[in-house]
Amino acid sequence: MAIDWKHKELVHLVWLALAVCGGLFVLELRSRGALSSFLSPVMQRRLTAQPSFERSMLRLGLVFLSLLCGIGALMRPQARGETETVTVSEASADVMFVLDTSRSMLAEDVAPNRLVRAKAEIQQLVSRLERHRVGLVAFAGRAVQVCPLTPDHSYFNTVLSTVDTRSAGKGGSRVGEAIKGAVRGFPSGPGAKLMVLITDGDDQDQYTQEAAQKARDAGVKILVVGLGSEEGSQITLTDPQTGAKTTLMHDGKPVVSKLDAPALRKIALTTEGAYVPAGTSAIDLDSIVESHVQPIVRAAADASVRYIPAERYPWLVLASLICLCGALWVGAWRTR
Repeated sequence: MAIDWKHKELVHLVWLALAVCGGLFVLELRSRGALSSFLSPVMQRRLTAQPSFERSMLRLGLVFLSLLCGIGALMRPQARGETETVTVSEASADVMFVLDTSRSMLAEDVAPNRLVRAKAEIQQLVSRLERHRVGLVAFAGRAVQVCPLTPDHSYFNTVLSTVDTRSAGKGGSRVGEAIKGAVRGFPSGPGAKLMVLITDGDDQDQYTQEAAQKARDAGVKILVVGLGSEEGSQITLTDPQTGAKTTLMHDGKPVVSKLDAPALRKIALTTEGAYVPAGTSAIDLDSIVESHVQPIVRAAADASVRYIPAERYPWLVLASLICLCGALWVGAWRTR
């Protein structure tokens, strides 16, 4: 039967096993030599309880074999050409939240502003995603993965609470760059993958549709949530110390941010996802979970039966335990 080793590089641990057993051998010789300097061989047999030299070497050999079998198990031997059927007990999804943190998200057409509302809605949505892994990408002029996919929702919420307009570190709004960054955060291979893009659609990236096509090719569906008013809203900046509010100006005119619904809808359709026009109202979280999250989880359940290479490491683990127990048993035999 041909065997493939998944982690061949671990074979070098054999040198460590040799070093350990060599050290034990030296300690055994030293202990016997120290005892011989005080007692003659006849008195040693009368006054001390210790295994014979041959039995000590047998015990040391069993320890070495146990280490070798353990190293072999770590190398993950797999039967070439044979597979095993594995059934996943519970299907789960990977949900990556992509949050627009550009200054246009400070517009107050959504109380208290778009960014604060988006963070609150994300936190509530995460509370409905038990068993699912969640991650977070913040973007403006560039995209930053501030939280990788994790089942630890408490950690996710802690990271989410720290996100602000400085999280991306660069001004602007590039939705395409954000989509590419989020796609890189998903694991390769099959699985239920959902990207929740929350933005006002004020996009300065000319390659957004190409990024959406790459997401579709990677098996990622994009659920786009459009925040803000299609008529447009001025961007108000609030001083965190004094609370004073000022209007963001450009070339002497107030900056107006408008919800670009057609562009966002096109992103969703490209990936066979969905577009949720939240506008200036609250997001219907229950509808999002039932209409968009649950379907991809059910699709993952249909593909929950997988075929993986037949593993042979359990036999080496068993052999390692047998050799270890044998070493303990041999060491327990003592002559007085």
